[in-house]
Amino acid sequence: MYAWRGYAGTHRVDNNPNRITLAASDNGEVIGTVTLGIDSSMGILADEVFSDYIDEFRARGAKVCEITKLAFAPHVKSKSALASLFHILFIYGHYLHKCTDVFIEVNPRHRRYYMNMLGFGQIGELRSNPRVDAPAYLLHVSMDYVNEQIRKLGGTSTHPAGERSLYPFFFSPREEQGIASRLLQIG
Repeated sequence: MYAWRGYAGTHRVDNNPNRITLAASDNGEVIGTVTLGIDSSMGILADEVFSDYIDEFRARGAKVCEITKLAFAPHVKSKSALASLFHILFIYGHYLHKCTDVFIEVNPRHRRYYMNMLGFGQIGELRSNPRVDAPAYLLHVSMDYVNEQIRKLGGTSTHPAGERSLYPFFFSPREEQGIASRLLQIG
C-alpha cells in the first residue's frame, strides 16, 4: 500500500521487541495492518524527524508510543474493522505498556482524518520524513483522552447520536476489560 501511494522506503516491519503489528482479516484474507511502537532506549521511529517535540513529553514523565504502518485494502470501507485495530493497539499501549501519550506521523492529506476521527492534535510544523521521502506532520493524543472517549462512546455504533469519530465503533468498556484481561494473562 505504501509503495502504491508513492512513498519511498522498504516499508518492512523489522523484528523488534518494542513493536507489535496487528492484522485485521475477513474470511481469511488480510484486509488491514497497523503497528504499535513502544518507546525504549532505541526511541521510536518518529524520533528521526520529531525528537525535539517527543522529548518534551518524555521530560514531563510521559511514556510514549507511536502508531505506524497503517494500511487497509482499498476495497474495505469498514469503520468497525479499523476501529477494532486501533482499539486493540490502545489496549496494548495502555494496559500492557502503561503508555500515556500516542504519536503518529502523517502525510498532510491524512492529518484531518486522524484529528477528526481519533482526536489527535497537531504538534509543530510540517517536516520532511526521509524514511518515506514525503512531508509529515506529527500528531499526538493523550491516552487519557482516548480512555475518556471509549468510556463515553465505545460500543455505541448502533446509536452514535451524531458522533462522527471512530470511537462509537470501538469496543464497549466491558468488552475492553475482557480483552485487556486476556492479553494481560498471555502477555
